[in-house]
Amino acid sequence: MYRRRFLERAGVAGIAAGASLSLAGCLADQYDVGMTATEFRPAEVTVEVGDAVTWENTSVRGHTVTAYEDAIPEEAEYFASGGFGNEAAAREAWSDFGGRLENGDRFSHTFSVPGRYDYVCLPHETGGMVGAVIVEE
Repeated sequence: MYRRRFLERAGVAGIAAGASLSLAGCLADQYDVGMTATEFRPAEVTVEVGDAVTWENTSVRGHTVTAYEDAIPEEAEYFASGGFGNEAAAREAWSDFGGRLENGDRFSHTFSVPGRYDYVCLPHETGGMVGAVIVEE
């Protein structure tokens, strides 16, 4: 999967069989979840408590990473690109494009509480652009 991400980012249809995978591995380590025009890729990731997840906008459309406040563990810290403290603030700010990530922009969040964290791209919510982070002990 990491090699596929590298190929998509490089805009290359194919690479010779002898191409170096170490370069692809280095580039893939820059983010965990890419944002295409209509989806988070992968739509679900699993990490351990204390791990950070980094999202990168890999498309030309503007996106957000916005947690569904009622779909994260109760004790968990809320997260949203733009640094908003809750979902209502993130949604209100979006009316002025607050929290928008442009092509190549990144957002990271460290997860300290185990559980499932569902999130959305606000401008593409009606199109089903949602994702999840599963945090394990």
